[in-house]
Amino acid sequence: MENTTETTGTIETTETAGAAETAATAAFAAADVVRYPIAPGHRVNVRSGPGTQYRIIRTLPYDVRVPVYCQKPGERITGPYGTTALWDNIADGEFVSDAYVRTGTDGYVAPRCS
Repeated sequence: MENTTETTGTIETTETAGAAETAATAAFAAADVVRYPIAPGHRVNVRSGPGTQYRIIRTLPYDVRVPVYCQKPGERITGPYGTTALWDNIADGEFVSDAYVRTGTDGYVAPRCS
């Protein structure tokens, strides 16, 4: 059975209130994510894992900025920002080499992916 609460002439269900709270939390978390630029003049392959042996999911367009949710070690890659084995998780199951992402450091800028 669904609980209801009447406030200022409107009826709000606890189910609706919970959904609104979840949406607000998700929006706040998304606002906290830092987006980093991909190296200018490069269209970078997004892969299903941290290495070139993983399938290409898509290719990023020029001049895009990507979120980095977590990072993990993988295949060593040389790119515009040096040589690194660090891979950036930019979406669920999507990775790009940190050698193509200008994070401002050679180290981790996000938690390690599990």
